[in-house]
Amino acid sequence: MRPETEVLQPVVAGLPESKLRRVTAYIESNLQRELRLTELAAVTHMSPYHFARLFKRATGVSPHRFVVHRRIDAATLLLTQSTSSISSIARAVGFRTASHFTTTVRRITGLTPSAHRAGRAIGESAVETRVATTDADGGIPTRPR
Repeated sequence: MRPETEVLQPVVAGLPESKLRRVTAYIESNLQRELRLTELAAVTHMSPYHFARLFKRATGVSPHRFVVHRRIDAATLLLTQSTSSISSIARAVGFRTASHFTTTVRRITGLTPSAHRAGRAIGESAVETRVATTDADGGIPTRPR
């Protein structure tokens, strides 16, 4: 009688930590450029489809959404710490037009770029309160309760 062998299912994890660090560093240093999925996948030496699946598994978001959120994070930092124009900040973080930048910032944070800049003058608590009242996707502002 042969002992029963247990069939192990392969565990498919997300992107290995070293590749994730490499690609996120690449994204950070190239925010001002257009970043295509094929380019990001090439950094990790993977096919675009395989890279996108493992990246999402590792981070919880698609590569595109990750890049957009990193751009918005960098932009809000610039908005509060510099006196550069909104359109130059938009270009510096990879947006072609100020209007697309404004729309994206508002959709994700619930505030316009001007409001982020004004938040610097009135204090971060007002900005934090406004951002905290957005829905889970960061898109549609909800009323404070």
